[in-house]
Amino acid sequence: MTDHRNTSTPIDPVKLDRLAEVAVKVGLGLRPGQDLLLTAPAIALPLVRRIAVHAYKAGAGIVTPILSDEEMTLARYRYGHDSSFDRAAGWLYEGMAKAFSDNTARLAIVGDNPMLLSGEDASKVARASKANSMAYQPALEKIVNFDTNWNIIAYPSASWAKQVFPDDPEEVAVGKLADAIFAASRVDREDATANWASHNAVLRERTNWLNGQRFRALQYSGPGTDLTIGLADGHEWEGGASLSKNGISCNANIPTEEVFTTPHCRRVYGHVVSSKPLSYQGTLIDNIAVRFEDGKIVDAKASRGAEVLSKVLDTDEGARRLGEVALVPHSSPISQSGLLFYNTLFDENAASHIALGQCYSKCFINGAQLTPQQIAAQGGNQSLIHIDWMIGSAETDIDGILADGSKVPVFRKGEWAK
Repeated sequence: MTDHRNTSTPIDPVKLDRLAEVAVKVGLGLRPGQDLLLTAPAIALPLVRRIAVHAYKAGAGIVTPILSDEEMTLARYRYGHDSSFDRAAGWLYEGMAKAFSDNTARLAIVGDNPMLLSGEDASKVARASKANSMAYQPALEKIVNFDTNWNIIAYPSASWAKQVFPDDPEEVAVGKLADAIFAASRVDREDATANWASHNAVLRERTNWLNGQRFRALQYSGPGTDLTIGLADGHEWEGGASLSKNGISCNANIPTEEVFTTPHCRRVYGHVVSSKPLSYQGTLIDNIAVRFEDGKIVDAKASRGAEVLSKVLDTDEGARRLGEVALVPHSSPISQSGLLFYNTLFDENAASHIALGQCYSKCFINGAQLTPQQIAAQGGNQSLIHIDWMIGSAETDIDGILADGSKVPVFRKGEWAK
């Protein structure tokens, strides 16, 4: 095998290998004999190869990679027949769903240019996104319900790096983004696996406290924000490692700084503004301001990307309601980095956030035994989308509201009050 420690690259090969090992051992908790389905941009092949090595060392059955390519994606938008934008490869997602039902683990590597489609026809982007979301549902349901163990990590592609560090030469930008990814993913030190164990323990302590409180709602206050988010009946807080239905503990997101649960989709009231821009399919949506009534967004504005935001909210009935509420302290490492990554995997871990759309059945007591109808009755939302956007800052206060109406401080000035 060729030595992977190529010192000519701006990406530290030792830390890249460490990220691959953490993805397999911590992110997936891959079991001997378990197959692995892996998706990644073609530019991420160096990481894909290291993951294959660590997966097979861990006893993987078959590692199946599916690669995408930015130039091929652009070719579709520039030369594809108009009617093709209302179609998606449903057969592929049906196959993925079957694989997940058969206990195949799922790993996704993100790294494409987040603004790749910024210059393309917005209508085609929206149509293709909706068609893809509809086709992906069979596989997505297996993921959001944690039927199998899954994980998402990132690779520092040049096109992404230039978005984050536009004033630097490409090689310098890639090196900076790589270092930022490694630090956020906690693989910038030799004891990465032990570091993740300690981090998971801290997040578990937070979720245990929140679950013990049994809050009925969370009340947010801050500049431009006066929002009450009711929590779903029988909700359960999650954070860090999660136990999937196949009995394997996995860290679905690397990095992660959040603890999260399911809000009641019909009990959200008030108004809130975004604290950071949302990068969504090539559009930067900034200064989002929305107002909720009976759980539904009835008014929405944005200083930039308002048209795209409107299309997102019109995706389906559940797109105007919340499927997740997550708490992240302002002092999180990603927030302190001061970077906008243009990627939700990272940016959502810089601030407390909410998500439009589909809820996680995992975030219910005995969620694995609940039917979709029961989840809906308890306040869980259903939608084709799940889009996180940041509402927390150093000026955000959050109170938990108990069943008797009394309040318990949860966050003060963007930090845990406890």
